[in-house]
Amino acid sequence: MLFSFNEWLWQEKYWLPPNSTWAQLEDRDGLVFAHPHHMLAALPVALVLVAVRIVFERFVALPLSRWMGVRDEIRRQMKPNPVLEKYFLRMGQRPVETQMVLLAAQCGLTLRQTQRWFRRRRNLERPYLSKKFCEASWRFVFYLCSFVGGISVLYHEPWLWTLALCWENYPQQTLNLALYWWYLLELGFYISLLITLPFDIKRKDFKEQVLHHFVTVGLIAFSYSSNLLRIGSVVLLLHDCSDYLLEACKMFNYSHFRRVCNALFIIFSLVFFYTRLIFFPTRVLYSTLFDSIKNRSPFFGYYYFNVLLVMLQILHVYWFCLILRMIFNFLWKGQMAKDIRSDAEESDSSDDGAVPESPQLKNGVTRGSGPAVANGPRSRAAGRLANGHTQST
Repeated sequence: MLFSFNEWLWQEKYWLPPNSTWAQLEDRDGLVFAHPHHMLAALPVALVLVAVRIVFERFVALPLSRWMGVRDEIRRQMKPNPVLEKYFLRMGQRPVETQMVLLAAQCGLTLRQTQRWFRRRRNLERPYLSKKFCEASWRFVFYLCSFVGGISVLYHEPWLWTLALCWENYPQQTLNLALYWWYLLELGFYISLLITLPFDIKRKDFKEQVLHHFVTVGLIAFSYSSNLLRIGSVVLLLHDCSDYLLEACKMFNYSHFRRVCNALFIIFSLVFFYTRLIFFPTRVLYSTLFDSIKNRSPFFGYYYFNVLLVMLQILHVYWFCLILRMIFNFLWKGQMAKDIRSDAEESDSSDDGAVPESPQLKNGVTRGSGPAVANGPRSRAAGRLANGHTQST
């Protein structure tokens, strides 16, 4: 059965243009071609990168964060409460006010105390600045090294500057050994990001990030297997142009170097806009959609590859909308206050929209008219729930 599946999967009509065969891509006369099984080496590379990341973050990034003045806020602990903890873990981190009232009455707390417990518990779930800095540092180092490495590998290639040459004599294009290693490291890195997803910081665009990682892995693996290395390497280099700038911006933001952060963010925004919203759709997508089929008919891989590239472009537009929001905040407030994809830490002074409590006296009564719920919250919602009817006025 496995053999039959393997035979079906690697049919030439899926991976290669018409009138092309795997036999034409066999190594011969000193010529080396890309083969799909080469990409299996990306799995151990990904595991090695995970190990290197752990060592880097602990022994390089963390001391660097302290040297740059990154300080984690001291978070106030809340009293253990099994009822509230069970609700927090199973039902949600932000109960609505009516549910908050019921929980307060069940635990013998006031509404304000219950809200404060949930605020502090949510804060414990949020990553510390040092963790954010370490994660950004690792990605900055990799993206910068990848960008420099990509430039050194591709700079002298004529098809980097004239994308139509990416399809010259396709698919019978020989493999450059340096390009292979760069491609392998890129694939291993994005696989490592998928491996560490449960442990990485989850921002508001978490789903989009996961989709991006899967699309990227699909593009790298398919482009290598179909010998689309030339156009694939252009796509990779195009993304590395701005990624390291974003991570550097985060690092300086976490360490409160506001001016450096602001300057880097403006540079990043301009680079991102040109590479991903101008160059990518008008040059790269145009080339994959039209130049690639000038001398050959479309095949399954043509549609699959372009669908993934279009998905990537949609993500580019989504992220640029977030960038525009941050630029608006920058122009309005004069500085890049925070990453809008991250949740801000809540202070104990925030009230979550609660109704202020009346001064509490002995025996569970308050100043003013109206009955009170013994050992419970003092709010309009409490009055509606007490004894199944509302307080009389």
